[in-house]
Formats: sequence, C-alpha cells, structure tokens
Amino acid sequence: MPSVIVRLALSVFLLTARGVQPARADLGTAPLRIVVSNYPLAYFAERIGGSRVQVTLPVPAGADPAFWKPDAKAVGLMQKADLIALNGAGFEKWLVHVSLPKLKQVDTAEGFHDRYIHIDNAVTHSHGPGGTHSHGGTAFTTWLDFEQAARQAETLAQAMMRKRPEFTASFSENLAALNADLKALDSDARRILGGRTDEPLLASHPVYQYLARRYGLKLESIHWEPDEMPAAAEWEALAKLLAGHPAKTMLWEAEPSAAIAARLKTLGVAAVAFEPAANRPESGDFLGVMKQNLERFGRIR
Repeated sequence: MPSVIVRLALSVFLLTARGVQPARADLGTAPLRIVVSNYPLAYFAERIGGSRVQVTLPVPAGADPAFWKPDAKAVGLMQKADLIALNGAGFEKWLVHVSLPKLKQVDTAEGFHDRYIHIDNAVTHSHGPGGTHSHGGTAFTTWLDFEQAARQAETLAQAMMRKRPEFTASFSENLAALNADLKALDSDARRILGGRTDEPLLASHPVYQYLARRYGLKLESIHWEPDEMPAAAEWEALAKLLAGHPAKTMLWEAEPSAAIAARLKTLGVAAVAFEPAANRPESGDFLGVMKQNLERFGRIR
C-alpha cells in the first residue's frame, strides 16, 4: 500500500477544510481511549497508536470473542470510549442488543464487505462456557487473510486520525511499519501455504475460510474441540470424509489432547495448531503467533 500515508493525510486535510477542527488541547494530551472487540484489533491499535492510545479488550482471558456477550460493565466501557473498533463481518453478534453511539464505531472490515464468505448448512453445536452456537452466516475471521488484515488496520488508523488529527504524522508512520510487517507475513504465508495448494487438508473448526481462500488451500472443516474426545460416530464420519478427501494434516485452533493427536496419527493425520488469535495470547503478540503458526505448518510433511 504505497499511498496509505498520503491518503490518510489527505483525509485529515479534507476534514479540516470542511470545518472539522482538531481536538481540543486538553483532549490532545490524553490517550485516545479505544475499546476493541477482538485481539487482532487491539494489536493493530496498539501498534498504530503507541503511547497515545489506551486500548481495552473487555473479553475475559480464555473466552472466544466471537461468541462473547458484553455485560453492563463492558457496555459502559464502550459508551465512555472515544472509539469502538469492531471487526465486522458478523463478528459482533451482540451488537444488535446494546445501545452504542454510532459516531464512535468503526467497522474495520466494511471496506471489503463484497468479499465476505457466506456459510451455508452450518452445524449448531455446544462446547465450553459459551454454550450452544453456530458458525453459520458470514465467516468472520477476516484477519487470517493478511492482506485483509492490513486493510482493517488502515481503516482503524483512519478512524483514529479523525479523532486525533494532530497525531496524523505519528499514526501514519506507525501504520506504515505495521503494514510492512503484515506484507511480509502475507509473503511468508504465500510461500509456506501456497506450496501445498494441491494437498487435501482438514480443520477441526470452520474458522479458516479466509486463510484457505487467500492462500489456495483445499480445506474441509469439521466441529471438534481440542480437549474433548470425539464420540465413536464422529470418528466414523471422519473416516468417511478421509476416503474422499485424503488429508494428512488437520489444523486446530489450539493443540489437541495427546489422546486425540495419537488417534489421528493412526489414521495418518498429523495435528498442527494454527491459532486464530481472536483473544489475547498468553505470551507473544499477533505477529509472533502468526509466524509460529506458519512455522508449525511448514514443519509438517
């Protein structure tokens, strides 16, 4: 994106020309308060804003942000924030049930809404504290296409600059560095994943649609959890699937239990963790997690 900084600076100039004044001096010295709906957006906001932002991800550790529902405290945080960063693509299913200022919201995936992947024949299932849910509707892990991730970061940066135009230069410089990292990540993914486009693959959960499309993967998804041994009927269904889709590798959102991995191995299938990082990781950051995902995948043959 060679013209990102130019476009962003121009957008701020146009706002000023239309009579939109820079933030008051007292606001300009305080951190821009941003509440985000998932960890990728938190990472982007922190990289772009640096010390000039205060980023809050209200989703508890270990919870899945895609099926989380905000309580009164979380809603209050959003209402008091300067900016509410949303993933879009149907990620925030709770959004229709809460009242939030529209002018504070930014849908970071809106710029490629015509590229959303829509899911038919979704399965409803239950696991963990989130209860019953379905992966139907629109695929929402948009950031696993790293080119789309860069577009989400740019949209977020534009919204941040509209709130604090006096920080345009700093935000633009930080965005350029983030974009360079995401471009390099996309290049690595094309090299590592793109070299196996003819290989059938499995996924333990239907969350890799954008990853598969961007990097040309022949991926079939099932609905297994890493810490729950599938029932006999599910193993039988897997055997039937493998007969027509002879995968040797299965992607998991987290490392599966040793018992599951061992049984998969008897079927000739290697389990490899490819973490979507929807919530904040226990260690490392978004870029590091994605690099580790690619490295793990690259080691499997």
